[in-house]
Amino acid sequence: MTLSEISIRRPVLAIVTSLLIITVGAASMLNLPVRELPDVDSAVVTVTTTYVGASPEIVDTDITEIVESSVSGVSGIKNITSQSRRGRSQTVIEFEVGRKIDEAANDVRDAVGRIRGNLPEGADEPTVIKNDSDSDPVMRIAVSSDRQSPEEITDYVQRFVIDRLSTLDGVASLDIRGERRYAIRIWIDRRALAARNLTVGDIKKAVLRNNVELPAGEIKSSQRLLELRLDGRLNTVEGFRNIVIGTVDSYPIRLGDVARVERGVEDEDTIVRADGQPAVGLQVIRQSQANTMAISKAIRAEIEAMKPTLPEGMKIIVGSDDALFISASIREVAIALGISLVLVILVILLFLRSVRTTLVPAVTIPVALIGCMALISGLGFSINVLTLLALLLAIGLVVDDAIVVLENIKRRIDGGETPMVAAVRGTKQVTFAVLATSVTLIAVFIPISFLGGQVGRLFSEFGLVMAAAVVISTYVALSLCPMMASRILSHSKRKPSADGAAVDADQTMAQSKIGRLYRSLLKRAIGAPVVIVAVSVAFVIGGLGLYQQLPRELAPREDRGVAFVPMTAPQGSSVAYTDAQARIIERILQPEVDNGNVRTLYSLVGWGNRPYRAFVVMRLAPWEEREATQAEIVKRVQPAVRRLPGARASVASPAGLGLRGNSTPLRIVVGGANFDEVKEWAASLLEHAEANDGLINPEIDYEENQPQLDLSLDRIRANDLGISAEDIASTLQVLFASSELTTYVDRGREYPVIAQARAEDRKTPSAILKTSSSARPIQPKLNQCWCR
Repeated sequence: MTLSEISIRRPVLAIVTSLLIITVGAASMLNLPVRELPDVDSAVVTVTTTYVGASPEIVDTDITEIVESSVSGVSGIKNITSQSRRGRSQTVIEFEVGRKIDEAANDVRDAVGRIRGNLPEGADEPTVIKNDSDSDPVMRIAVSSDRQSPEEITDYVQRFVIDRLSTLDGVASLDIRGERRYAIRIWIDRRALAARNLTVGDIKKAVLRNNVELPAGEIKSSQRLLELRLDGRLNTVEGFRNIVIGTVDSYPIRLGDVARVERGVEDEDTIVRADGQPAVGLQVIRQSQANTMAISKAIRAEIEAMKPTLPEGMKIIVGSDDALFISASIREVAIALGISLVLVILVILLFLRSVRTTLVPAVTIPVALIGCMALISGLGFSINVLTLLALLLAIGLVVDDAIVVLENIKRRIDGGETPMVAAVRGTKQVTFAVLATSVTLIAVFIPISFLGGQVGRLFSEFGLVMAAAVVISTYVALSLCPMMASRILSHSKRKPSADGAAVDADQTMAQSKIGRLYRSLLKRAIGAPVVIVAVSVAFVIGGLGLYQQLPRELAPREDRGVAFVPMTAPQGSSVAYTDAQARIIERILQPEVDNGNVRTLYSLVGWGNRPYRAFVVMRLAPWEEREATQAEIVKRVQPAVRRLPGARASVASPAGLGLRGNSTPLRIVVGGANFDEVKEWAASLLEHAEANDGLINPEIDYEENQPQLDLSLDRIRANDLGISAEDIASTLQVLFASSELTTYVDRGREYPVIAQARAEDRKTPSAILKTSSSARPIQPKLNQCWCR
């Protein structure tokens, strides 16, 4: 007994089976994650180490090479990319497909932990995060206030905001930009120090000696236990100012006599503005394989929960959010899915001319589409643009089998058979054809799921969902459809047509005319095979010619509701100069804000530990609230941005298909035996890239335009004076690079105590000669950013 016969004889079984498919699919749909694209991210782990004031050469040899050697032994690594910049080392480890991000991160942490003792003493603890730290953040948040200073905003953010947001699921890190963290600054007056015959080393030793807290033990009696705690830590500016660092003629020399001690900020090398107002920025970096929609929803909910407790005048602004476009695109695809469903039913109704008859194939569509949700859930897939696209295309396929079965049953009923007999015989007659069609479709779609590469893996879910829809629709066509046809269809009035075929009496004149027109065209086509073949060949040749003329790209540009203006000032530029250029860009973009096309301007100056870099984010108004598209806005502001006199800038749009590197969609790695050879080939490649009109602002990561001053140590003279190379290096580090000597505690949190020369003593190269008499004349040299 065939499936159709069982269903016809036991209609309750067919109905319950279909309802079970719908129930399981609907239950699965409620728990499915929603994202823009399928999860195809490889596990990526980044190790970042900060070494304040160190040149790229030192960072490369003392940190980057050690980290690379350590992590290279971790299993499953696809490639390792490293960058050594001034004061910062970064190593990005990308793992093979299928490697779990948590396991990969743990292995990297273990490898880095083993070499911590081999890193320079002044280097910060390496940080390991589960993503590419240079990847585009999924959200940019600005915290601003018209009453609090940036220092106060930073303190509030670190105490009450960071911990609440960084612990949310899927968040790899929450990077603070433009922070002004509190610190006690010791601005050393080298002249006052030299006049008292003291050194920087004396200051370091005195501060460490006088700011210490060690366990003092306990007093234990027969009945009581008392803990001892020595209050040896300093927590106020006045306390540090009164530290005695030496004596002259039995007169104590205090730190305040040779330095200006004040409460300041740790770093001022990064500036953030939101809509022209100073702010502190938060960049949300998602974990590899995390859900952007879920992250955005959780963070926005947490921000709403924090708003009632924010200090007066403080506000939190979302500068950009990738989830907005994802949500809009999912919504548009869902609308298209609904429209397609309605159109398919209307077309079926137009040709079948019967609501009762149309109901049979129409039932197939929701059963197949909702049933696919169970497969999506079972395989760990998500609701995304491509799975919805598969369901959209499947609408036209899932009704084919039902229409074939229905039409054959209807034909036999019109031939005089009863609906029950026609349903059994008609279904059995076309079962093999239905199965053959379904297997053919499955054979077409399944291989799509095994395409290689990042873009190929995007369509892995697409192929399986299409195949699942075809399988379910085939089952419904051979079970539910014949059962419904045997109960719904009935004998209709018939009258013979001109060729003897049975025609329904209620057929309209329009249908007859369409049939006669089609029959006439078909006879003429059969009678003129040469003409038909010639026309077909002409279309093929014309299509090939047009194909050669069409532009090609991996993914089309989309209106994602956001645009970027990356800017590069000349090497050696200060943060103040770069900020002035960024303000010019803001003024260029202000007309778009005024006319309502741009909702928020978010500016970041000095990003990536590079004071000559700036980044302006334009968050556009919602699509329904603006007339201009993203492409039109970019086209309007691009000429003025490119004419920026003091820096190089351009307007960039995010890449489609979730491809990494929005601002740099094309990256080329040039390798060689040594850096000189690599530099020569890279420079030649850059010349050709600049001549290509299709490329905007090509640049080399190997940056050698940063001015550098080299010092040559006179070791003989230093030995005569009793000065070691370590003393000289340490002195230069403290005075010019700054050094964290110790920490202090304020309201339960620890803050650094930083020593550095006064700003007026760090303005000219001659200040170095006055610092150490054992240095030879300064020779200028170019600084590089070493990249591998």
